[in-house]
Amino acid sequence: MTFSIAARDTASGTVGISVASRFFACGAMVPYVSARSVFASQAFINPLWGLDGLPRLDSGEAPEEVLAALREQDLGQSNRQAYMIGPDGRIAQHTGIDCVPWAGHCKAENVSIAGNMLAGPAVIEAMLDAWQSAPDQPLAERLLTAMEAGESAGGDKRGRQSAALLVHQGQPYPSLDLRVDDHGDPLPELRRLLAVSEERFALFRPAMPTRENPSGMLDRTPLDKAIADKERQMAENGISSNSRATPPATRQ
Repeated sequence: MTFSIAARDTASGTVGISVASRFFACGAMVPYVSARSVFASQAFINPLWGLDGLPRLDSGEAPEEVLAALREQDLGQSNRQAYMIGPDGRIAQHTGIDCVPWAGHCKAENVSIAGNMLAGPAVIEAMLDAWQSAPDQPLAERLLTAMEAGESAGGDKRGRQSAALLVHQGQPYPSLDLRVDDHGDPLPELRRLLAVSEERFALFRPAMPTRENPSGMLDRTPLDKAIADKERQMAENGISSNSRATPPATRQ
């Protein structure tokens, strides 16, 4: 009932995942992300897989070993779909034989894609093509571009309802955590939220405390200047704020 993509940017150490589904609040159940690793649990979902698997990845355990252990202890593993990317980029993937078709997965270096209840294999193929065709995009933008390609190729064969985008930039808390839990066209709404985040939130984010700098920014002057410069730039380009909520699209 879901299609998703997870990836890591080796240059920045950023990791993230995006997901969409004809199911309520898929962003609450599918993605598990830390400062170093990504884990996706979907299909007939078992949240314990992500909760137990992510810390094991962070500890250095091999993804294939983590996956084998999770499958062995779960009698329902044939209905599960999961994949993970460890801190060193190693990937493990699982699509149970009883997942509702079409179901499957694919991967390339530092990127993993999977889906079930899809229109067909073209969905994940289009996602991988879109990912590989956009190497210069920031990770969040690139993930969303891939998701949009999957939607255009048919997406979830039942329709659309929810989507999410979750990114970590080397910290235990997310640098971006966007969710659309119930919407007639969730991916365009997710893109709108990403644009809103770039108006002020993206400017504020570097001022937050980190493990390396537990106090964060103490002088607001650079932040206030950045916000003023951004607002002036938007006004000069005739760009209005995206931050006003738009009415939900008609449910499909």
